[in-house]
Amino acid sequence: MKIIAESKYVRISPSKVVPFARLLKGLSVADALKLTQFSNKKAARLVGKTLKSAIANVENNAKLSADKFRVEHVLVGQGPSSKRYWSRSRGMARPILKRSSHIQVVLVND
Repeated sequence: MKIIAESKYVRISPSKVVPFARLLKGLSVADALKLTQFSNKKAARLVGKTLKSAIANVENNAKLSADKFRVEHVLVGQGPSSKRYWSRSRGMARPILKRSSHIQVVLVND
């Protein structure tokens, strides 16, 4: 049984989330939670919130124990970018892209 939780429009670049998301693949739910709690990265906090949502989906919707699940994979997709401009000399402007992410955690029963 697969359980999915998503966080959309998270204000962090996908390139900062993907390296942390790779660490969680194949871990048990308890180990993945420990990894997200004891990491200092912003990506760890955001992936941890999505992981807790997936655990809540297991316990409330599927009526199962989350201890029997493991992280199958964490998908990180690119969300919309906010476009801003930075003033430069001689009336020019430099674009700034404030990127966002969509984070999806998939748990699977062992």
